[in-house]
Amino acid sequence: MKFLQAIFRTVFYVVVGGVISIAGAAFFFMNWEPDRDEFPKRGIDVSHHLGEIDWNKVSADDVAFVYMKASEGGDFKDSAFVQNWAGAGAAGLARGAYHYFSLCKPGQEQAENFLSVLPDDPQMLAPVLDLEFTGNCTKRPPVEEVLQEISDFVTLVERSAGKQVIFYAPEEFFRTYLKGQGLNRRLWTRSIWHSPSYTKDWILWQYQDSGTIEGISGNVDMNVLNADLTIDELRL
Repeated sequence: MKFLQAIFRTVFYVVVGGVISIAGAAFFFMNWEPDRDEFPKRGIDVSHHLGEIDWNKVSADDVAFVYMKASEGGDFKDSAFVQNWAGAGAAGLARGAYHYFSLCKPGQEQAENFLSVLPDDPQMLAPVLDLEFTGNCTKRPPVEEVLQEISDFVTLVERSAGKQVIFYAPEEFFRTYLKGQGLNRRLWTRSIWHSPSYTKDWILWQYQDSGTIEGISGNVDMNVLNADLTIDELRL
């Protein structure tokens, strides 16, 4: 009997220890962030999926800038964009807009969709073109075709906005379509829980996709600005 009790006790401690280890690891990864001394400017990106946002609470939670989804593809407009834009501005946050690029729509058509909702605000952050495979159409066109559509988008948006477009590009998209193609636009990288390794030349780094911010319900994408840059340089 004592032998069985010892076995059960050992199993119990192993199980409890495993649960604690898993919980500790989950807590670590959900709360990990780059060194604040090295990267003091922290920002978020949002869309209608996050619901109504209390922007005053957000601005008080060490958030320096925010990018919000404005449009996607050729005709989709984010239903929360106007409200988010007004709320973030009233809270004093530096704000910018991004367009989710579709591989199944012409670049010019997408640029026109984006520009139809992009505010005429010289103080806004540079517009962002979100380039990724997640949630996109299943078609993967040839590199030359995609680059041409991206170029068409960029030409029209930059001419209208008077600011240089920033490319948000996770590693898979970057390696598939952008690497070695003479990229001459600033880059926003995605590298969860560790510094970006697929390129050293970046201005924004999305380091977390399950962060928590006061005033927002649910997981939030967290970002930092390159330590060598200022918010004003993000407006160019």
